[in-house]
Amino acid sequence: MERPKEPRPAEEKGSPPESWERDLLTRLASSALNEQRRARRWSIFFKLLGFAYLTLMLFLFFSREWGEIETAVGKHTALVEIQGVIDESAQASADNIITALRTAFSNQHVAGIIVRINSPGGSPVQAGYVYDEIRRLRQQHPEIPLYAVIGDIGASGGYYVAAAADRIYADKASIVGSIGVTMNPFGLSSFGFTEAMKKLGIERRLLTSGESKSLLDPFSPLKPKEVEHVKKLLDDIHAQFIQAVRTGRGDRLKDDPEIFSGLIWTGEEGMALGLIDALGSASYVAREIVGAEEIVDYTIRPSYLDRFAERLGVAMGKGLYSVLNSKQ
Repeated sequence: MERPKEPRPAEEKGSPPESWERDLLTRLASSALNEQRRARRWSIFFKLLGFAYLTLMLFLFFSREWGEIETAVGKHTALVEIQGVIDESAQASADNIITALRTAFSNQHVAGIIVRINSPGGSPVQAGYVYDEIRRLRQQHPEIPLYAVIGDIGASGGYYVAAAADRIYADKASIVGSIGVTMNPFGLSSFGFTEAMKKLGIERRLLTSGESKSLLDPFSPLKPKEVEHVKKLLDDIHAQFIQAVRTGRGDRLKDDPEIFSGLIWTGEEGMALGLIDALGSASYVAREIVGAEEIVDYTIRPSYLDRFAERLGVAMGKGLYSVLNSKQ
């Protein structure tokens, strides 16, 4: 009697090997590869971290030397820049500007000083501080002339500072003037919402001690007494501004009431009105007026260390985020 044939194994029938073995090998290989990639990423990260730390230590060690103005330079023109809004918390603060000016005036190699202005104005108090200090330093150092050079704009507080200079230069397309005062420096709103509140059925509930403590509150009706008081404040500050310009410019100003109206003019128009003396750039003034073509920047700026630390923090944050969120 013939024995029945036993079934042939699956592999003998041409079927693939067991799938679970293949999957296991694939997972093990993939896991090992991913582990190597993670180890390599972390290795790179910690190497970069170590390099950044070393670089930071070098900056800490050398930042003082790098931040100092070279005192061995020969006769030169000192440059102090006023960029942007003149404000206590801004780069163009009175403290920064005055510190730079004092440093420049105290350097025996300085032949003249240029205050290069590109500012729409800002705080009348900060601008007044700078104006007064320029005049004081000029009296202490009459042998060192100081010139203002206006770039794109030297208006309002920017022009306030320029008026203290011996002479003012600008480009023909520069914007100068705006000798006036607004209420914005006081943080007072110039918008009123009382009618809108009525339409929306909103009730204003404001408790104060002192009848004018809510001065010019935008959610309450205007009070004539408060408006009159604020106008007087603005007029007083405007008068101080006008007096500073008259003192600084003297008889060079034309007898034109529009000068103090708050209007702005181009450099060419400003020259005709006596707001500036001539057209010229900082390099022109250094070369032709001061007679010392080499310009040394005395402007107080964020230190290399501050800028480096800020950028390092951002870069490290991005790097760490990338590592932590990389594919596992």
